[in-house]
Amino acid sequence: MEQVIRLTEWSEGSGCGCKIAPAILDQILQASGSFSQKDPNLLVGNSSKDDAAVYQVSEDLAMINTVDFFTPIVDDAFDFGRIAATNAISDVYAMGGKPLFANAILSWPVEKLAPELAAKVLEGAKLACSHAGIELAGGHSIAAKDPLFGLSVNGVIHPRKIKKNTESKEGDLLFLTKPLGIGVLATALKRQKISPQDYQRMVEVACELNKIGEVLGNHEEVHALTDVTGFGLLGHALEMAEGANLSLQLDFKSLPLIEGVQDYIQQFIFPDNTYRNWNAYSAKVSGVNGMELVPLCDPQTSGGLLIAVAEENKAWFVETMGLHEQPFWEIGKFTQKHSFCIEMVK
Repeated sequence: MEQVIRLTEWSEGSGCGCKIAPAILDQILQASGSFSQKDPNLLVGNSSKDDAAVYQVSEDLAMINTVDFFTPIVDDAFDFGRIAATNAISDVYAMGGKPLFANAILSWPVEKLAPELAAKVLEGAKLACSHAGIELAGGHSIAAKDPLFGLSVNGVIHPRKIKKNTESKEGDLLFLTKPLGIGVLATALKRQKISPQDYQRMVEVACELNKIGEVLGNHEEVHALTDVTGFGLLGHALEMAEGANLSLQLDFKSLPLIEGVQDYIQQFIFPDNTYRNWNAYSAKVSGVNGMELVPLCDPQTSGGLLIAVAEENKAWFVETMGLHEQPFWEIGKFTQKHSFCIEMVK
């Protein structure tokens, strides 16, 4: 009987839920002097906690570079590659940019997991890259005890069209482009509790490219962009609000969930890192009760975009998203700075 390989058994965490806790990451960056960057051509670096680095090379051209990798979030090697690649490419879209090409980052326990499985990971990544219109140009691999995969992605943007995560304005509306719950479903998979239908929904959402970010990068009506990944909706929304020195009202009832996610939450199936995220941000948030913290803090892998748009431009935004057949949900509004950075309204 052929042995069934479950890639998720090779990882303690999964996907973007493997991120180092925010407070510890800040400590590492502070101690290493990583926030001290003096090159004037480095337009976006560590200081703003943004999605990618941006470096100006000429008056009308800037390069975007990002790197993202993680442990398996699914058992299927092909799906793992697709999800990891889609997640990495998203960082370029989250800056409003156009991806150009990618390089792979692969760690593989070659003596315990067949090389053919690693090839399937790369096949999945190549498919995601082809859907983004880019080549998987090369990469680097190591033999190690844990399987890891991701991409370094390069892109371009006009220096005056960069969409940072810190440029929201008071009164801006906040929109989200994907439903939440990837971390919950990944945990259900790891515990062998997920249904085939819910697994398929998870993969479909995670493999949906955030291409709309490149479109929105060309429009000044959009003030700020970021994508939702391992720090959960709450963590990435908090980065937007704090970066702009504003507060944010979030409408809990408007938060979209992937179909079936609430059933798993009611069974207390969600990642341990959900609590890690909540512990990092709870002092800055008001109005969250009980299990409401789960969809707010669920670590997303290849999550949707958060988009800040002036309220007077809502009609334009709705029309633009409709033209590109892009789903979205209005989930909040930026306000003048208050005692709490995020206020939950219901």
